[in-house]
Amino acid sequence: MATLGKHCKAYPLKLFRQYPEWSENLTNARKIRSEIDGEIVEVERELSDSDYLYLQENFTVTDSIFVDENIIFSQVSAAWIDFCLDVLGVQFPTGESVKTIEKSRGQENGKTG
Repeated sequence: MATLGKHCKAYPLKLFRQYPEWSENLTNARKIRSEIDGEIVEVERELSDSDYLYLQENFTVTDSIFVDENIIFSQVSAAWIDFCLDVLGVQFPTGESVKTIEKSRGQENGKTG
């Protein structure tokens, strides 16, 4: 069963693609239904810059509102988190995920705590 996170934010794919280390797992994109030779089948869809994807509170990017389905990007690093916070301007409500993120950012910058 799919897990719905507490927070996610939709962005056009063109913004995610600005991240220098961005890579897409397109095989995980949502399938679309199409009629081929009179039969309804699910086919892979191609993502364009104008398609919206979801930045989840754990900083993965999905092609649905669910945290654990249709994961397009999962290479979460301090650099990726910095990009999301500084370039995309994402702001999730204060909570454990933000504390964990700030702690990991501090450790990567040579701070402990």
